[in-house]
Amino acid sequence: VKDYELRQYETAKWVSTVIRGETQKEAMRQGFWKLFHYIQGKNEKEMKIDMTVPVTCLVKSGCTDFKISFFVPFEHQDSPPQPTDSDVFIEERKAAALFVRSFGGFASPEKYAGEAEALARTLRNRGQPFHEDFFYTAGYDSPFKLFNRHNEVWYFKK
Repeated sequence: VKDYELRQYETAKWVSTVIRGETQKEAMRQGFWKLFHYIQGKNEKEMKIDMTVPVTCLVKSGCTDFKISFFVPFEHQDSPPQPTDSDVFIEERKAAALFVRSFGGFASPEKYAGEAEALARTLRNRGQPFHEDFFYTAGYDSPFKLFNRHNEVWYFKK
Protein backbone atom coordinates (compact mmCIF):
# COMPACT_ATOMS: atom_id res chain seq x y z
CA VAL A 1 0.00 0.00 0.00
CA LYS A 2 1.35 3.41 -0.96
CA ASP A 3 1.45 5.91 1.90
CA TYR A 4 0.01 8.60 -0.33
CA GLU A 5 -0.67 9.63 -3.92
CA LEU A 6 -0.12 12.87 -5.78
CA ARG A 7 -3.32 13.96 -7.51
CA GLN A 8 -3.87 16.77 -9.99
CA TYR A 9 -7.20 18.56 -9.63
CA GLU A 10 -8.67 20.83 -12.30
CA THR A 11 -10.18 24.22 -11.50
CA ALA A 12 -13.68 23.58 -10.15
CA LYS A 13 -16.54 25.17 -8.26
CA TRP A 14 -17.63 24.09 -4.80
CA VAL A 15 -20.52 25.24 -2.64
CA SER A 16 -19.23 26.12 0.82
CA THR A 17 -20.05 27.50 4.23
CA VAL A 18 -17.81 28.55 7.11
CA ILE A 19 -18.84 27.55 10.63
CA ARG A 20 -17.10 29.51 13.38
CA GLY A 21 -16.38 28.76 17.01
CA GLU A 22 -17.73 25.21 17.14
CA THR A 23 -15.95 21.90 17.53
CA GLN A 24 -15.01 20.34 14.21
CA LYS A 25 -17.63 17.65 14.68
CA GLU A 26 -20.37 20.21 15.33
CA ALA A 27 -19.11 22.42 12.47
CA MET A 28 -19.29 19.44 10.11
CA ARG A 29 -22.85 18.71 11.21
CA GLN A 30 -24.07 22.31 10.91
CA GLY A 31 -22.19 22.87 7.65
CA PHE A 32 -23.52 19.67 6.13
CA TRP A 33 -27.14 20.71 6.77
CA LYS A 34 -26.65 24.22 5.37
CA LEU A 35 -25.18 22.76 2.18
CA PHE A 36 -27.78 19.99 2.04
CA HIS A 37 -30.56 22.61 2.14
CA TYR A 38 -28.83 24.43 -0.73
CA ILE A 39 -28.86 21.32 -2.95
CA GLN A 40 -32.44 20.56 -1.88
CA GLY A 41 -33.57 23.84 -3.44
CA LYS A 42 -32.56 26.66 -1.10
CA ASN A 43 -31.10 28.57 -4.04
CA GLU A 44 -32.22 31.29 -6.45
CA LYS A 45 -33.54 28.81 -9.00
CA GLU A 46 -35.21 26.64 -6.32
CA MET A 47 -33.41 23.86 -8.13
CA LYS A 48 -32.69 20.43 -6.70
CA ILE A 49 -29.09 19.42 -7.28
CA ASP A 50 -27.62 15.95 -6.94
CA MET A 51 -25.52 15.27 -3.88
CA THR A 52 -21.90 14.72 -4.91
CA VAL A 53 -18.79 13.56 -3.16
CA PRO A 54 -16.50 14.28 -1.57
CA VAL A 55 -17.68 16.49 1.26
CA THR A 56 -14.58 18.43 2.35
CA CYS A 57 -13.65 20.30 5.49
CA LEU A 58 -10.80 22.82 5.56
CA VAL A 59 -8.85 22.56 8.82
CA LYS A 60 -6.37 25.36 9.56
CA SER A 61 -3.90 24.93 12.39
CA GLY A 62 -4.75 26.94 15.48
CA CYS A 63 -8.05 28.11 13.97
CA THR A 64 -11.61 27.30 15.05
CA ASP A 65 -13.20 28.21 11.70
CA PHE A 66 -14.08 25.21 9.55
CA LYS A 67 -15.05 25.52 5.90
CA ILE A 68 -17.36 22.71 4.79
CA SER A 69 -17.90 22.17 1.05
CA PHE A 70 -19.80 20.03 -1.46
CA PHE A 71 -18.46 19.55 -4.97
CA VAL A 72 -20.79 21.15 -7.54
CA PRO A 73 -21.90 18.47 -10.05
CA PHE A 74 -20.36 18.71 -13.52
CA GLU A 75 -23.61 19.77 -15.21
CA HIS A 76 -23.81 22.84 -12.91
CA GLN A 77 -20.10 23.80 -12.95
CA ASP A 78 -20.62 26.60 -15.51
CA SER A 79 -23.39 28.37 -13.63
CA PRO A 80 -24.33 26.94 -10.24
CA PRO A 81 -27.55 28.45 -8.84
CA GLN A 82 -26.75 31.15 -6.29
CA PRO A 83 -27.43 30.25 -2.65
CA THR A 84 -30.18 32.19 -0.88
CA ASP A 85 -28.67 31.54 2.57
CA SER A 86 -26.12 34.33 3.16
CA ASP A 87 -23.83 31.85 4.96
CA VAL A 88 -23.51 29.69 1.85
CA PHE A 89 -21.35 30.68 -1.13
CA ILE A 90 -19.98 29.33 -4.40
CA GLU A 91 -16.19 29.26 -4.57
CA GLU A 92 -13.86 28.43 -7.40
CA ARG A 93 -10.84 26.42 -6.37
CA LYS A 94 -7.88 26.78 -8.71
CA ALA A 95 -6.22 23.76 -10.28
CA ALA A 96 -3.79 22.26 -7.78
CA ALA A 97 -1.60 19.29 -7.02
CA LEU A 98 -2.61 17.52 -3.80
CA PHE A 99 -0.96 14.89 -1.67
CA VAL A 100 -3.69 12.44 -0.69
CA ARG A 101 -3.75 9.81 2.04
CA SER A 102 -6.72 7.41 2.09
CA PHE A 103 -8.14 5.37 4.95
CA GLY A 104 -11.30 3.43 5.81
CA GLY A 105 -13.78 3.27 8.65
CA PHE A 106 -15.78 6.02 10.29
CA ALA A 107 -13.65 9.15 10.42
CA SER A 108 -13.76 11.33 13.53
CA PRO A 109 -11.96 14.70 13.67
CA GLU A 110 -9.33 12.94 15.81
CA LYS A 111 -8.89 10.22 13.19
CA TYR A 112 -8.57 12.81 10.41
CA ALA A 113 -6.00 14.76 12.45
CA GLY A 114 -3.98 11.60 13.08
CA GLU A 115 -4.01 10.66 9.39
CA ALA A 116 -3.02 14.21 8.39
CA GLU A 117 -0.12 14.06 10.86
CA ALA A 118 0.98 10.72 9.39
CA LEU A 119 0.81 12.16 5.86
CA ALA A 120 2.76 15.27 6.90
CA ARG A 121 5.44 13.11 8.51
CA THR A 122 5.80 10.97 5.36
CA LEU A 123 6.04 14.05 3.12
CA ARG A 124 8.69 15.64 5.34
CA ASN A 125 10.68 12.39 5.40
CA ARG A 126 10.61 12.27 1.60
CA GLY A 127 11.53 15.94 1.22
CA GLN A 128 8.23 16.80 -0.48
CA PRO A 129 7.39 20.49 0.11
CA PHE A 130 3.73 21.13 0.99
CA HIS A 131 1.59 23.79 2.63
CA GLU A 132 1.76 22.69 6.25
CA ASP A 133 -0.60 25.19 7.85
CA PHE A 134 -3.84 23.64 6.59
CA PHE A 135 -5.30 20.40 5.28
CA TYR A 136 -8.61 19.19 3.89
CA THR A 137 -10.59 16.23 5.11
CA ALA A 138 -12.63 14.48 2.41
CA GLY A 139 -15.48 12.06 3.09
CA TYR A 140 -17.00 9.94 0.34
CA ASP A 141 -19.78 7.99 2.06
CA SER A 142 -23.20 8.60 3.53
CA PRO A 143 -23.39 8.11 7.32
CA PHE A 144 -25.54 5.03 6.61
CA LYS A 145 -22.86 3.16 4.72
CA LEU A 146 -21.24 0.73 7.14
CA PHE A 147 -18.59 -1.10 5.12
CA ASN A 148 -15.80 -0.26 2.69
CA ARG A 149 -15.88 3.38 3.68
CA HIS A 150 -13.45 5.79 2.01
CA ASN A 151 -11.95 8.90 3.62
CA GLU A 152 -9.02 11.09 2.67
CA VAL A 153 -6.81 13.87 3.97
CA TRP A 154 -5.29 16.35 1.50
CA TYR A 155 -2.25 18.58 1.70
CA PHE A 156 -1.45 21.01 -1.11
CA LYS A 157 1.87 20.56 -2.87
CA LYS A 158 4.17 23.60 -2.85
